[in-house]
Amino acid sequence: MASIQIKNISKWFNDNHVIKDINLNIDDGEFVVLVGPSGCGKSTLLRIISGLEDLNQGNISINDKNVSDKIPSERGLSMVFQSYALYPHMSVSENIGFSLKTAGIKKEILNSKVLKVAKILKLENLLNRFPKELSGGQKQRVAIGRAIIREPQAFLFDEPLSNLDASLRIEMRLEIARLHKKLGITTIYVTHDQIEAMTLADKIVVINEGEVVQVGTPHQLYNQPKNLFVAEFIGTPKMNILSCYEKMGNIHLNGNNNKKTTIKTNLKDVSNIGFRPEKILICEPKKASLVGHTKFSEYLGSEQFIYIDVGLNENLIVVKEKPDLKIPLNIKVGLKIANKDLHFFSKNGSRLNS
Repeated sequence: MASIQIKNISKWFNDNHVIKDINLNIDDGEFVVLVGPSGCGKSTLLRIISGLEDLNQGNISINDKNVSDKIPSERGLSMVFQSYALYPHMSVSENIGFSLKTAGIKKEILNSKVLKVAKILKLENLLNRFPKELSGGQKQRVAIGRAIIREPQAFLFDEPLSNLDASLRIEMRLEIARLHKKLGITTIYVTHDQIEAMTLADKIVVINEGEVVQVGTPHQLYNQPKNLFVAEFIGTPKMNILSCYEKMGNIHLNGNNNKKTTIKTNLKDVSNIGFRPEKILICEPKKASLVGHTKFSEYLGSEQFIYIDVGLNENLIVVKEKPDLKIPLNIKVGLKIANKDLHFFSKNGSRLNS
């Protein structure tokens, strides 16, 4: 197992600065998820860690030893790709054991290790099959098995579930979580799917435009986003954000009934206010912090989302409600939000309240 230190890493592709002075410490046995929108640089950073991509500045250390100049095979890392990268002419057993075979490991030892890995991944009955005979989830387990058998210091996963359908993604997400608990190997996992990030990670690293925006536990990122980007990126549905202005210790919003919505605060230079969908209570308009009209609803079985127009020329407010609550569309409703559930942001997007 390994701790990994990333110091002042930068990467350019011609004039495009894709990784911008990133610093990150990953503890031994930790499950770290790199998350961000497509093109933010998270996969490039993973490839730099693996040695598949050169860096232009900074260094990578594994267990405090600089490996920046080491080729991938000398870093003791195993990578699992989005595309599985299985050899189509080889059986499951041959795919899993390929790295050991090329290393000259004796056949009886190789077979024993392949069987051990197959049992961990529940592949014992598939060892003689070929990739074309496997489902997407089975192919991904074989790819993971090929990584496990090398007994690496750390696993690197590059969007491993993005090719799977929704039900298989859930199944494989649980499988990866189970494996990490069982093996305890340091894991760096790249995804653009925040649900994967929130459910798998000990620590999440949010990346945007080549920069680390925030590092923290899933709970910290959800409840204390460092800025507007994290607030809107983490959470499904995303946080409701309304523009506002602060004057003499009060924050003002103009509702659709021309009523002033005022929130007292000691904060200065507040430009945006945010609140999570589950923190809103639908109530009578006369008791409300905001007043609006119901426009749409989404019923998801265990919950429903109600979309409300509060007349601020912005996105509709999303409210998370119980599935059995019946609220007609196109009626006037009130919205109540406790002050403790509000998030305040400055003009540059930085979070203002602790």
